[in-house]
Amino acid sequence: MNNSINEKQTAVALTIAGSDSGGGAGIQADLKTFTALDVFGTTAITCLTAQNPDEVRAVSPVDPAMVSQQIRTVCDAFKVGGIKTGMLYSAEIISAVANTLPECTQAPLVVDPVMIATSGAKLLQDDAIQTMITALFPLACVVTPNLPEAELLTGNSIRNLAELRAAAETIAAMTRGACLLKGGHLESGPEVSDILFCDGELHEFRTVRIAAVDTHGTGCTYSAAIAAGLAKGQSLHTAAQQAQQFVAQALKNALHTGRHRPLRLSTALLQ
Repeated sequence: MNNSINEKQTAVALTIAGSDSGGGAGIQADLKTFTALDVFGTTAITCLTAQNPDEVRAVSPVDPAMVSQQIRTVCDAFKVGGIKTGMLYSAEIISAVANTLPECTQAPLVVDPVMIATSGAKLLQDDAIQTMITALFPLACVVTPNLPEAELLTGNSIRNLAELRAAAETIAAMTRGACLLKGGHLESGPEVSDILFCDGELHEFRTVRIAAVDTHGTGCTYSAAIAAGLAKGQSLHTAAQQAQQFVAQALKNALHTGRHRPLRLSTALLQ
């Protein structure tokens, strides 16, 4: 008897993002997150970077046609259940992604509007911001900016929870209906509040603030975890809440590699 007939299909997620040679963010963090959340990860690489936790020394963008070809080739072979974008770098790459995805898949899209690395390096060209808003955001089921990115997208400063909630609603209007705005940069005491505006309603997820560690890749991990949840058929609300807890545990259990503390992206966080 062929038992494969009764085997449960493994969910598949696709990350469209840049490669982080330091292993802490980008494609590398996304794949580790997918694996930890029991999802098979596929990739379309948009940029090669020479970076470590301290700095981004060089960026080499992939030809936009090659980015499109990666997406098509993955979708031809796999039933992709969730997609996330990370570092897209240029207007040309963003346009290629926005034009290709609707041709290949209807899987829910998580857009992490990666603009600036933790080290301060610029990861999105200035003329690409408007292209991201007009071409890619309308395809997204959810956009996941951090506070500095939200300030850039809305043109408003965000200093408290009320302004965080208002910004989430403003950004959600640029998408198919949802924004998960991360509040880690907000000085809000011993707890971190992340705001999900979805289907006209505000939801607030809270977690204990983890003492600062020398790390990066939290935003990539968060959006990848949401995409993984969506790939497994979870609601956006459930996927976002799970993602927050996954990132919090990854920070709490960060690895020791000299003075840097990469996130621990492990299945053990789910136990």
